[in-house]
Amino acid sequence: MARRRGTARAAARLAGAVLLAGAAAVLLVQFWFLAQVLWLARNDPASTAFMDARLETLRARAALAGKHPDETRLAHVWVPYGRISPQLKRAVIAAEDARFLEHAGLDWEAIERAIDKNQKRGRVVAGASTITQQLAKNLFLSGERSWIRKAQEAVIAWMLEATLSKRRILELYLNVAEWGEGVFGAQAAAEVHFGTHPGALSARQAAWLAAVLPSPRRYARGYTTPYLERRVEVILQRMQSARIP
Repeated sequence: MARRRGTARAAARLAGAVLLAGAAAVLLVQFWFLAQVLWLARNDPASTAFMDARLETLRARAALAGKHPDETRLAHVWVPYGRISPQLKRAVIAAEDARFLEHAGLDWEAIERAIDKNQKRGRVVAGASTITQQLAKNLFLSGERSWIRKAQEAVIAWMLEATLSKRRILELYLNVAEWGEGVFGAQAAAEVHFGTHPGALSARQAAWLAAVLPSPRRYARGYTTPYLERRVEVILQRMQSARIP
């Protein structure tokens, strides 16, 4: 009997040690993310986790086609916030996150609307990710869909909002967002799709770039569909009331 009690106590101590070690590991990961976020306050990232993953995919595809993987490059050039057209800033906020200046990383009103809409349709037809959440995912996380990844995304979004200005968050997002196959950031998007620079984008061009953000690799330069045209018109209307930092 005493031996059983001793074994139970040993098992309990082991379980406690494992839980403690797990909690410590989680905290260390969060501190690492926080350190990276603080670094972003004054530094521009040359790449992101999502960009690295896409480059790896493109290089694997090139290798299968008999090409040298190292010849594959992403189209990406950093451009300061002030050199990006206000039209693009308004278009992206109008299309992706109308309450960007009001929420603290998560838009609970949008989440409630999305849940209600999805329940009525019986399937997932709407999401509620904010620009800050999308930035968190693009910077640090994989594209897998899981509750753990979503929870980590929310934590990083809170870190971004707590340490960076809305202007800096939008600047980062506009410079790392995907706008085509191997095309990242406003500079590359403006050049590839319209042969211009991001400061010269018209309202319609900006609305088109915002419209393709959910599925950017589906739309090559000059490509359009009736749905995309309708989406562009909706964004153009919403841009009139969109506020930017």
